[in-house]
Amino acid sequence: MAIKIYNPTTPGRRGMSSQDTSVITTKKPLRSLLVAKKRTNGRNNQGRITTRHRGGGARRFYRLVNFALPSGITATVEHIEYDPNRSAHIARIKDQSGVYHYILAPNGIKVGQQIFSGEEAPIEIGNRLPIKSIPLGSVIHAIELQPGKGAQIARSAGNRAQLMAKEGKNAQVRMPSGEVRIVNIECTATIGAVGNEQHQNIKIGKAGRNRHLGKRPSVRGIAMNAADHPHGGGDGGSHGVGRVPRTPWGQKTLGQKTRRRKSTNKFIVRSRHQAKRR
Repeated sequence: MAIKIYNPTTPGRRGMSSQDTSVITTKKPLRSLLVAKKRTNGRNNQGRITTRHRGGGARRFYRLVNFALPSGITATVEHIEYDPNRSAHIARIKDQSGVYHYILAPNGIKVGQQIFSGEEAPIEIGNRLPIKSIPLGSVIHAIELQPGKGAQIARSAGNRAQLMAKEGKNAQVRMPSGEVRIVNIECTATIGAVGNEQHQNIKIGKAGRNRHLGKRPSVRGIAMNAADHPHGGGDGGSHGVGRVPRTPWGQKTLGQKTRRRKSTNKFIVRSRHQAKRR
């Protein structure tokens, strides 16, 4: 998928780019699979800001994407659609019973293509199978961590994982980060990579475009007063020389480890940090 480049007619247009929508086949979503999305703008039920730099933005409706497609489904791809709530595109499919579903659109999927799910499904892009039925070395996405729970891994634009090994009831999957993780072979995954792989190369171009996305401005800590931020203050600006980076509340950041999932560490065969050092 190509990137659409704009002519520099204004300072905001200079350097701006967006995704090529040539693969989008319809602009009108299916109303039965839409729900209203309530905006919190980073506030809790007391009205206090719990997540900074959020607010405003264009109005959105949430698409009900089916991350746990049942076994035995035979469906036809009717449309490829844009989803404002995620980086990946979604595909509208109609199964043999006439029921519509939204799924993540894999890279290379076409309108009119047949989609199958189940142990006997062929090894083709877009089909969903248990990991035990997928050949080693296959590129997969939308991977479950618990059988029947629905896809949790490799769901964003351009993401992919790879099935590395199988042993007993477990399989080893290399994650997009390079981490190798143990997954139950009864968990399901979709063949292929997630589409819209050029999403990461889009340049926002102007501040107003971020406001349309619901992102408010962020002020640097060193530009604040000492009363407002640990990095603030200083005659002429000390710019944080010799300081450990901190959040506005004094907690360490930028490199401080935050992972506290000791119960899942046993499923990690190779850390993503080891993969980056190679």
